[in-house]
Amino acid sequence: MQYTQSEWFGFKKLEFTFNGRYAVLVCPEKPDASRRWLLKTEYFGAFPNFEVEMLNRGYHVAHVSSITRWHLNEDTETRAEFCRFLHNEWGLNEKCVPVGMSCGGMQGVYLASSHPECVSVLYLDAPVMNLLSCPFAVGRSDAPMSEEFVNAKNMTLSELLSFRDHPIDRFPALLEHKIPVALVCGDADTTVPYKENGELLSKLYRQKGLPLYEVLKPGCDHHPHGLEDNTELIKFIEAYYK
Repeated sequence: MQYTQSEWFGFKKLEFTFNGRYAVLVCPEKPDASRRWLLKTEYFGAFPNFEVEMLNRGYHVAHVSSITRWHLNEDTETRAEFCRFLHNEWGLNEKCVPVGMSCGGMQGVYLASSHPECVSVLYLDAPVMNLLSCPFAVGRSDAPMSEEFVNAKNMTLSELLSFRDHPIDRFPALLEHKIPVALVCGDADTTVPYKENGELLSKLYRQKGLPLYEVLKPGCDHHPHGLEDNTELIKFIEAYYK
């Protein structure tokens, strides 16, 4: 494996090719004793404050690129292989915290439901959970991304109406494996509306009494992602990272 080394917010950043895809591993100065780590599922480098805080706490941060942000099964399988690679070759924890923003939240749910052995806690930020809502704007969403989805998935709206593998269809697997969820959303999100996406997961977790940390940001649209103060989020993740 050949690595290209640079810096990312003062930390050692290694770029390389994994299974033909672009990959990144950012290393803390003093690794956490349990070699815990974050997997940024999409948009590496976007809204990085949380990742930088966790690097300062000794976590590694990793990313491997997708074929499409709208999810293909081979993307999920590549992420699972990437998790095993980082465990076997770098000694990182067998389980990670997927950090999923927007479409990255969808990718995190598919990974956790398909490979719960790879996931300790899910951190979902304004996640796409309902493909009819985003990208097709059936309901209140105004997301203008349907053409991109059709080209990526080769699936029309008519076909999506009978599709049974939305992220919301993976919720039973999350419940079965009792995967803790940290959920951050804006209550004024017009791209991925909370009531059509994040709230569906929130209600289910509350009904079942499963571990959930939720922040609903008043007046916040889809951007900016993240929180100004990550203190309670970090406490939740560290309490459940097993």
